[in-house]
Parts: sequence; C-alpha cells; structure tokens
Amino acid sequence: MKVDTRVFGSVEIDEQKIIRFPGGIVGFPELTEFALVHDEEQGNATPIRWLQSLQEPGFAMPVMDPLRIVPDYNPQVEDELLKPLGEFPPEEMLVLVTVTVPSDLTKMSVNLQAPLVINAATRKAAQLIVETEKYPVKYYIYDILQSRKKEGE
Repeated sequence: MKVDTRVFGSVEIDEQKIIRFPGGIVGFPELTEFALVHDEEQGNATPIRWLQSLQEPGFAMPVMDPLRIVPDYNPQVEDELLKPLGEFPPEEMLVLVTVTVPSDLTKMSVNLQAPLVINAATRKAAQLIVETEKYPVKYYIYDILQSRKKEGE
C-alpha cells in the first residue's frame, strides 16, 4: 500500500505491518490505522521513529522506546486494559512513548504517562493512561540523548 505522508513523502507500507488501534489514540479516536516508519537516511542513528496515520497522511507522531531514556520504565496497568490486544507473552509487547519536539530542542520531552502498547504478533495496539505520579507527562530528554550520542550509543 502506498501512502503520501507529510514527513516522508510517498512511502510503501507493507499491509502486514499495519498497527491497528481499535480505540484510536488520545485526542484522535477516529485514527485507528498506523505504520511505524523512520528516516531511511538516518537508519538506527536516531532513536525516534514516526507513528504515521494511514487515514490522515498529514498526521504522524514521533515516538521512541522509553527504555532508551528510562531503563527501569515499567508502568503498571490493569490487565483489563490490555485485553483488547489479545493474549500475548511479554516478549511480544512493544511499548513506545510519544515525543514532543518543540522549536527549542532543549525542551524535547516524552510522555511517560500515556504509553502506546503494541501486541507485535497481532499488531493490535492501545494507548494507555498510567495512573501514577512516578511517570510524568513531560519527561525532558534532550540532555539524555546528547550524552548517549557522545557515548556512541
């Protein structure tokens, strides 16, 4: 399937890689089909990927693996919230967090309170709200990313 995107232009998406959010995502309940894309030129040099809407080509959210910045990230959620994703072992769970990239890059942050949980086997996903003050909505990451870049990670 070919999708015209705002960030990457026209891209080919393998239908087997479509991620479905049956309940949509926070603020956009009508958007239910996405693909995870990245800048081919940068490869794995950047930890940021894009969750590209397949229904709204102009909508793409930067996302990343929270373990790259918070190694002990392990939000607790009710099992009931994961039921729509089907049964799956922990190794089939992909957790991502949204990244906010303002014009002042030093204020770049991730939202640790609303992770995106994906069943990698079925590609069903949900955005969950974690009810704890342990994980903030704005967790600043610029300094962490810069120090990792210097370390060659």
